Amino acid sequence: MPFVLVKTIATVFAAMCLIVAGDTAGKLLTAAGFSPFFVAWARFAIAAVFLLPLSGLRRAELPNLLDRGILLRAALIAGGISCILTALRTEPIANVFGAFFISPVVSYFLSALLLKERISASRTVMLLAGLAGVILVVKPGFGATAGMGFALLAGCLHGSYLVATRWLAGDYRPRFLLVSQLLIGAAILSPLAVGAETAAFDATAAGLICVSALGSAAGNYLLVITSRSTPASLIAPLIYTQLIAAAVAGYLVFSEWPDAVAFLGLSIILASGLLSFWSARRAHA
Repeated sequence: MPFVLVKTIATVFAAMCLIVAGDTAGKLLTAAGFSPFFVAWARFAIAAVFLLPLSGLRRAELPNLLDRGILLRAALIAGGISCILTALRTEPIANVFGAFFISPVVSYFLSALLLKERISASRTVMLLAGLAGVILVVKPGFGATAGMGFALLAGCLHGSYLVATRWLAGDYRPRFLLVSQLLIGAAILSPLAVGAETAAFDATAAGLICVSALGSAAGNYLLVITSRSTPASLIAPLIYTQLIAAAVAGYLVFSEWPDAVAFLGLSIILASGLLSFWSARRAHA
């Protein structure tokens, strides 16, 4: 296997583990009584405070913060994180990420439509198989919950965010893209965070907020770096590796395990993602 491909797989998997760690901390916070909107705002705000001095942001770049593409991308990720934290408040983490995996489907088709990236019949079939797995996890019409609806919406927003990242990655520095989404996301979420319910704020809560913020920021930064040289249609299937990290975190931290139907759906999603990646690798060879 070529070194570049191994590096891409390792980088995306590391990004997924970091993002799951951030969301695991977020679930612990919402379980303790913190509002999902407050947790989402704190994630953006704290990450911005930590990373702004390291971003290399220049005065000449400040007007770019108002570019429509930059604003749209930041709004997509802010909405996606708020939705997934809302879903995690009531649903098992593995199930939430299972529903969230409509994201690669959205990314795949939007990349073809908007970025003119190549698609193939075989990969389309595999992604649709993954969509069938998502349906088994979400259980529409027979056990669906509002929390799973938020997880599904989070996936749609995240898939659109991936395409926006690929669209903008060639025009902006990775660190600018990261700090822009943090600053704009914090600004967007501020009105929702003000007056939101909060539990007792102690050292544990502060630590969890830092893990939530920095884990998500580091994971998304790795995705931005990878997006500069790798098509979104190749990155998208690798997002499925997040299921592995989510299942492990759910079991170890929350003692959660999917029911039989959800487990079948998660297995189908993971299998379709691996097959889709194999197909994408051949297409880009």
